[in-house]
Amino acid sequence: MKTLFNNYFNSFKGLSREVWWLALITLINRAGTMVIPFLSIYLTEDLNLSFSNVGWIMTSFSIGSLVGTWIGGKLTDKIGYYKIMVFSLLLTGFLFIGLQYLTTFKLLCIGVFILTLFADMFRPAMFVALSAYSKPENKTRSVTLIRLAINLGFSAGPVLGGLIIVTLGYAGLFWVDGVTCIAATLLLINVLNPKKAKVQDDIKNGNPESAYRDISFILFCLALILFGFIFFQYFSAMPIYYRKTHLLSELQVGILLGANGFLIFLFEMPLIKWLESKPFSKIGYVLFGAILTGLSFLILIVSNWIGVIIIGMFLMTFGEMIAFPFANAFAMERAKKGNQGEYMALYAMTFSFAGIFAHNAGLQLAEGIGFDNTWLIMTAVSTLCVILLLGLNLYMKAKKDK
Repeated sequence: MKTLFNNYFNSFKGLSREVWWLALITLINRAGTMVIPFLSIYLTEDLNLSFSNVGWIMTSFSIGSLVGTWIGGKLTDKIGYYKIMVFSLLLTGFLFIGLQYLTTFKLLCIGVFILTLFADMFRPAMFVALSAYSKPENKTRSVTLIRLAINLGFSAGPVLGGLIIVTLGYAGLFWVDGVTCIAATLLLINVLNPKKAKVQDDIKNGNPESAYRDISFILFCLALILFGFIFFQYFSAMPIYYRKTHLLSELQVGILLGANGFLIFLFEMPLIKWLESKPFSKIGYVLFGAILTGLSFLILIVSNWIGVIIIGMFLMTFGEMIAFPFANAFAMERAKKGNQGEYMALYAMTFSFAGIFAHNAGLQLAEGIGFDNTWLIMTAVSTLCVILLLGLNLYMKAKKDK
């Protein structure tokens, strides 16, 4: 047991002070995003909107994310990651508080679009900051630490969110979201002064390549769009599936979603440290994660036994745990070839683009052809993702592209 604990804590060694501060800021911010896992339930049950309307609101969410990420990447290359991070976090806090006062379909579409536009300007800026403050050999583990913070917040957030809904209603969630974003901004200003912070990997590129001309990176992003398409079902269609098919309460849904973050908190860092020592490529690990995530949908069709949803969550969690850190690390490595903000924005935009179609399609399919047929389609999409990643692996080997 002592050896197990030592190995766990050793997996965190060597990371810079600034990366730890970024992780803490992310933890505070993410713990407050309690509205997101419950948004589809809130819109259908509290505001009595149809699945179709909720689908379009979630599409507005993703379009805002796509536009915000693109703008964030451009501005990061022009004025730097620090200013963008501060501006995005602070404004997002006030926008979350204001969102609760929008109750009509049209206003919610506009409000959610504006919210995610400013919120997701943060993403490429944070990735560039993370790359700057990480030694080259520590980038995968630095990404994993940030993901650990995200998932620790996500494991606590839904549980606390479920409790708040039961006691105070949904209004309390919007206030907590806003206040935590503002608190994260204040912490960022106080601890991550770019003039005092120690940059670990200062990348200078006098003749940067465009991310949009990097064929390997474009193929990689196309595969991630397919992966994101199935992954996002866990944030829109899946909570409604738990509620409608298995009759779980909001608190039970929160606990089940929170288990995902808790498992990642416990196992991801040592797992990634162990996988890094193995002779497999980053693309190979993303491929394996896509297989596990696809299986998490396929298993739901096998039986109506309630235990199947726990097994499905377990498979998705380990798929996510393996795929995302290596996908992030691959993107940061490629970003050295060109403008970092542009590369990291394109990487983040793949998930925003996937979300534009994923949330809406999942909800429309669930309403039109039922959940079982929807999960079968998600399994087919995951198969296409795996085929594309296999093709990318072969292409990179043939081109000797590293």
